[in-house]
Amino acid sequence: MALLPKNLDYTDKDFESLRTRMFALIASVFPDWTDREVSNFGNILVELFAFTGDVLTFYQDNQAKESRLSDAVVRSNVLALAKMLNYVPEGNAAASADLLVTLNEVPTNDIVLAAGRKYLTSNFANPITFEQIFVTQIPAGLDPPQVIVTVANREIFEESFSSTGLPSQQIVLSSTPYLDNTAVVNATNGTYTQVDTFLNSKATDFHFTLAVDSVGRGVLTFGDGVNGQIPSDNLTVVYSVGGGASGNVDANTIVKINEPVLDVVGNRIVATATNPTAASGGVNRETTAAIKQKAPPSTKITDRTVSLDDYEIGAENIEGVARALMVTSDQVVGVAENRGFLYIVPDGGGLPSAALKSSVETELTVTRPNTITFKFEVVDPQYLAVDIVVRAYFATGQNPNIVATAINTAFNDYFQISNPDGTKNTLVKFGLKYGNDLKLPLSDLFCVAENVSGVRKIGANDVDFTVNGEHADLALTYAQFPTLNSVTVRDGETGEVVSPAV
Repeated sequence: MALLPKNLDYTDKDFESLRTRMFALIASVFPDWTDREVSNFGNILVELFAFTGDVLTFYQDNQAKESRLSDAVVRSNVLALAKMLNYVPEGNAAASADLLVTLNEVPTNDIVLAAGRKYLTSNFANPITFEQIFVTQIPAGLDPPQVIVTVANREIFEESFSSTGLPSQQIVLSSTPYLDNTAVVNATNGTYTQVDTFLNSKATDFHFTLAVDSVGRGVLTFGDGVNGQIPSDNLTVVYSVGGGASGNVDANTIVKINEPVLDVVGNRIVATATNPTAASGGVNRETTAAIKQKAPPSTKITDRTVSLDDYEIGAENIEGVARALMVTSDQVVGVAENRGFLYIVPDGGGLPSAALKSSVETELTVTRPNTITFKFEVVDPQYLAVDIVVRAYFATGQNPNIVATAINTAFNDYFQISNPDGTKNTLVKFGLKYGNDLKLPLSDLFCVAENVSGVRKIGANDVDFTVNGEHADLALTYAQFPTLNSVTVRDGETGEVVSPAV
């Protein structure tokens, strides 16, 4: 008797599908076996094999996904795939600030504030640590007894390792989060320098590469004796941890001196510290989601600015730019030939500063020079304020105020310029990016409200759901960028406005 034909549906591999197919296969070979009771030992074996097949195919699918940048979720795999595209993710950077250190009286002896002295923010539960960068001396008799010291949101660590003497050995730093480009490596045979790759390293070069793993540890890799020298005996690594946007603290928040202040003869000095201005420069490490979004477009641009993508991607690669739209005569009738307008939306919305515009222009004319005959201007975005009115019928037992809050939150999430992980929110964009119709579909916005938990339904009449006063797609001009202005929620039963919960 013939067996079942080959199954080419590679998605048919869950427990139920495998179980059904095995029973069909058994029936084609043993037609007299009709006992399908759970207690039958043959059925137990069938279900065991189906369960095993389900688990194995689950892992197989996930392993396959990790080979594609669009589907990978393990950071180490995403980094490896991005490296194949020659994309270097942004690392974290430490915020810095100037502290005003004030003594309670004019010092009678010199005081030395050593580099590495720690200062803390006023948050008692989770203080943020800042470390003094340079040695600062306070001379005896200084009046007023005040000095400025520069601090950074970092801590310095030192670790020792023993070389294995093997090619391509790796060492993992224990403290996290590693602060990029801070590792200083000394081995018995010399001092090592960090490089991006060993491709250009000779056998005599003291080189290492460094990657940051998924938990923020620095992982150092040394040469194999052909490309890069193998370290010998003992290694010492001095590096910093910290950084990130959390270090951008407000003014007058770095107020604790973590160690006693002593003069040169050992007398304890009463001193206070504060940061008159906010700390700045702290940047978070680029998220996995951001790498997946930004790495593929990076392959489209070179060291020159020529195409439309070159302008838009190049502008969006500038820190502080969330969106960019280049408009030329090819996109809009009326724009002069060899002329363009580059609209940019800054992070968080609003209007771009003159400094941000200048950074974009420099990137696209100096760093990546554009075509000499083409002239462009970096201009402010044209926002279109969006007002939404929703008449919602609430599910039984739901608090209308809480549901109204949830509706407001859903629309705020829909219209946010960037996602929480730093990636571009592709739901809203410039009008030209919506296609030839230049419209934000009403149905998309309707679904936002309809899918909120606690909403039973949205009113069926046109006046029950309006966008800028109309029950229609939101029309946009080519350079308009929609931004949420207000959401009004009405009770479906009474028609009364429901205020969000406070």
